[in-house]
Amino acid sequence: MFIIETMKLDTLNSTDNIFLILKGAASKMLTNTDLIELTEFRQKLHRHPELSGEEVETARTIISALKLISPTKIVTKIGGHGVAAIFDSGISGPTVLFRAELDALPIEECNNIDWRSLIAGKSHACGHDGHMTILLALGRMIARNPVAKGRIILMFQPSEETGSGAKAVIEDPKYDQIQADWAFAIHTKPGSPFGYVATCPGLINCASLGLKIKLKGKTAHAANPEDGTPPTQAIAKLITALEALGPGGELNDNFQLTTITHIQIGEPTFGVAPSDGIIYITIRAAKDELLIKIEASARNLALLIAKEYGLKVEFILSDVFSTSINNQDAYEVAVNAMNAIGVSNGNLGLPMKASEDFGVFGWSAKAAMLCLGPGEKYPALHNPNYDFPDSLIPIGSAIFERIARDLLGTK
Repeated sequence: MFIIETMKLDTLNSTDNIFLILKGAASKMLTNTDLIELTEFRQKLHRHPELSGEEVETARTIISALKLISPTKIVTKIGGHGVAAIFDSGISGPTVLFRAELDALPIEECNNIDWRSLIAGKSHACGHDGHMTILLALGRMIARNPVAKGRIILMFQPSEETGSGAKAVIEDPKYDQIQADWAFAIHTKPGSPFGYVATCPGLINCASLGLKIKLKGKTAHAANPEDGTPPTQAIAKLITALEALGPGGELNDNFQLTTITHIQIGEPTFGVAPSDGIIYITIRAAKDELLIKIEASARNLALLIAKEYGLKVEFILSDVFSTSINNQDAYEVAVNAMNAIGVSNGNLGLPMKASEDFGVFGWSAKAAMLCLGPGEKYPALHNPNYDFPDSLIPIGSAIFERIARDLLGTK
């Protein structure tokens, strides 16, 4: 049985300088030196964020850190810049995958911290630097005390923020080497108490996609707009029609939400009646098939309205996320592990409207997402003030480590 002990580590520069250290005879956990080194590593990642598809240096940094703990094999450039570390016991058994994300966001950081982003307009405002560090912490524990059977995969996935990374990973032929039976991920969830994990069976993250609708007509002099084919009235009509497709409401199996995120008409000038217009719409749904249905309705509306006003129309699809569904068995494994080490958990704030591409791993594995709380009043994800709390590193890695032991044992 594990005991949670609160320790103050004055040498650490963290959010609240308090780390929860989980100790137990059955497992060699993280030392204070580990926590100091992992904190420094996380802050190094935070200083050098890279966007989806650009994670070259982040991947190199991860590979260098992995080599120090000598996994059985390191697979690189999987699904893009993805990296997977394999810890193989040599004994037949399940393959258990733990996932973190490599990419950052195009957000200018507003924090006044020593490890603030050094890259203008980019920051780790979604905590992926912390998720990567949790995986490295797990790797240290597995390297010191190997599992009895099966394999552990530390999967550092690219391009989560665009919804393309997980799918690229599982479609890469290299994934055949690490095909998982079980898959787990941790994501921070501001608004939840510190150290509390929200999770549930079934739907945990909605499906979503971004649809760009481009309308093209003909310009005219602003004094004679009747000589042109402006998109103005069409866009005004489209806004109302598109928003009506997804009214939101209760997050049940029929949930659907459409959000207009950007509108552009013509150029910023007073002398020209516009010819072109653009609408960005984000569509969310509780089911993949419902998402596809709403997208088709949005396209049909745009085509009908464009025809009514004599406009040409073009569609560009982006940021496609499938639903993330927690498998019942994987959910139970995670909850049992958290209960065994004294980590508070429940289903607070779930399911979520926000999307996550981790669900793709659940297409072929028993998968579960865990949402780790940094505090009720902590800055929101995708906020310029967000910074992953280093005090969550030992909690997240201890949860993963116990899951690994429960499924694969210890030599």
